[in-house]
Amino acid sequence: MAQLLKVQNFNVSSDGVAAGFDADQSLESPFGIEKPERLFGWAGATASWPNRTDPGGSRGLDDYLTRDFHHNIGAEIMGRNKFGPQRGPWENYDWQGWWGDNPPFHTPVFVLTHHTRPSITLSDTTFHFIDADPVTALTQAKEAARGKDVRLGGGVSTIREFLDADLVDTLHVAVSPFELGEGQRLWDSPEDLLDRFHRDVVPSPSGVTHHLFWRK
Repeated sequence: MAQLLKVQNFNVSSDGVAAGFDADQSLESPFGIEKPERLFGWAGATASWPNRTDPGGSRGLDDYLTRDFHHNIGAEIMGRNKFGPQRGPWENYDWQGWWGDNPPFHTPVFVLTHHTRPSITLSDTTFHFIDADPVTALTQAKEAARGKDVRLGGGVSTIREFLDADLVDTLHVAVSPFELGEGQRLWDSPEDLLDRFHRDVVPSPSGVTHHLFWRK
């Protein structure tokens, strides 16, 4: 079977905003918006949320989609802004991501950056910092995935870049029922993608609406 490039559990507001502008991001505000849990709280409430430390959590549709996060994934691609808030040349190598000593990826991760640095390994996740166009980055990630699929983790500009290059095979976007008004926008409308993708729209009791896209 062909390896897929998949966007999973990506969160936007009802007006398509997924994060604040670059200048809004900081160590204290990774998403650059107030109360980012409004976007991803549906996933954090599930039994399968990777960072859950206590028993319990919801089951059902939201949990199914959260649980699918790791299914058949052999590598991830992310933009530098998902890895951290720094811009420009690395001033030091002390920063190793938002996730501590045990990142939730458990695969090779390819971080797109114009300022490369040595790879780092934390637990069973290795971060590789590459200066590459989408096609080259995907080729490297597929090789590292060893036949499994590749997850495109974000942020917004990275997903749009790979969409513009027509490299994305499936997307799962969870739309929360509130507007952010301004920030980095994934789309003006989810209908923007229907020239290239089929779509199912599935509302959840949690209040979010799941949009599932797959290539025509």
